[in-house]
Amino acid sequence: MTITSFLFTAAGFVLLMVALGLARILRGPTHADRILSVQLIGSGGVAVLLLLSVAAKFPPIMDVALMLGLLATFVSVAFLGDAADSSSAFTGTTEDQ
Repeated sequence: MTITSFLFTAAGFVLLMVALGLARILRGPTHADRILSVQLIGSGGVAVLLLLSVAAKFPPIMDVALMLGLLATFVSVAFLGDAADSSSAFTGTTEDQ
C-alpha cells in the first residue's frame, strides 16, 4: 500500500464519520448536539480536504480547507446565538437594553 492510497483511504474514513455526524444533526435532541455535530463536520471537512490535498499533490485545496474551518467557526457562533435567543424566548426573560 502506497502513501497516496493510504491518504485516500483515510480521507474516505473521515468522510464516513462526517456523514454519521450529519445524521446526528438531523436527529439531535438538543441544540448542543447539533452545535457539536456542525463542529465535527467543519473539522472533518478540513481533515478530508487536507488529506486530499497532500494525496493529489494539489496545494490550493489547502486554502479551501482553511476557509471551511473559518466558516465552521462562524456557523457555530451563529447557532449559539440562535440557541440563546430561542431559550430566552421560552423562559420569558428579556435582555437588558
